[in-house]
Amino acid sequence: MLSKVLHRAVCLRRHALVVAMTFTASLAALGGIASQAMATPKGEFAVFAQCPVGNPSVHGCVVAKTESGKFIIGKRTVPIENVITLQGGFEEENPCNFPFTGAGECRLPFVGAVNGDTLSKTPQNVPGGLLNLINCKEITNKGERELCEFFFENKITGVTATTELAAPASSIALSEAALLEPILSEAFGIPALQLRVKVKLDNPLLGEKCYIGSNAEPIVLNLITGRTNPPKPNESISGKPGTLESNEEGSILTVSHNSLVDNSFAAPGVNGCGGIFSGLLDPLINAQLGVPSVAGHNTAILEGTLKQAGAAAVRESE
Repeated sequence: MLSKVLHRAVCLRRHALVVAMTFTASLAALGGIASQAMATPKGEFAVFAQCPVGNPSVHGCVVAKTESGKFIIGKRTVPIENVITLQGGFEEENPCNFPFTGAGECRLPFVGAVNGDTLSKTPQNVPGGLLNLINCKEITNKGERELCEFFFENKITGVTATTELAAPASSIALSEAALLEPILSEAFGIPALQLRVKVKLDNPLLGEKCYIGSNAEPIVLNLITGRTNPPKPNESISGKPGTLESNEEGSILTVSHNSLVDNSFAAPGVNGCGGIFSGLLDPLINAQLGVPSVAGHNTAILEGTLKQAGAAAVRESE
């Protein structure tokens, strides 16, 4: 009985998300689909300008903006103060079927943004800056310590952290059903959004290749809108599905005041910090950040707004 009720709830919420796309797709079929050579989307559809509507397999467009929240990696907390945008399209090849057999269920195959900016590279200020990342006094060798102080203890102290994709856009796992139904994540392990990322630490003295994580060893975020079940010492935290609304025509759906959370992921150490000094600085920065950090010591909270439209409706607006 419980499974039937859950199935019905999921299907009803999913229907609310796709009905507008199905309707506008039918209109496009009757009126003729706009040419790929036409201009970018107009009016309220302009937000979907980077949706790959020229790809015939793309069924829908999505733009998700993280407007607040925070990352806790090891010992450090970085607040999200500047908007991070995830954008692109998705195919409708893997509908959410019941009963569920694993975390791969309900995933909509993701297609990256036209301009390649699928996840915006938006810098966030790291509290404390460079001097809180590099403590030259911890170096026991006198010559190396003086060299460290000469190069890194100066006025160029600001540091930013930028989250970047560590895998192709196709690796992104988006589930509409789990986004709106937290029980799918809590009971069946289906993430609302899965991202493989790395974090770039920026400062003129750190060089261009200073990262927490890498393509080979990414940070894997399994973000949900329900309650987490993390390893200790982390305690359970809750996201929230937010509020689902649509425009007057029902062609654009908006999920506002959404909160996606994960505090069960591991974070690898840094690499490449300081260029030729990386062998010296990487261990110092690792010690200051508290990385590598096993699951149970890290947290991601992403709060914001998601917009979705059918690809046919976006093309029709051009």
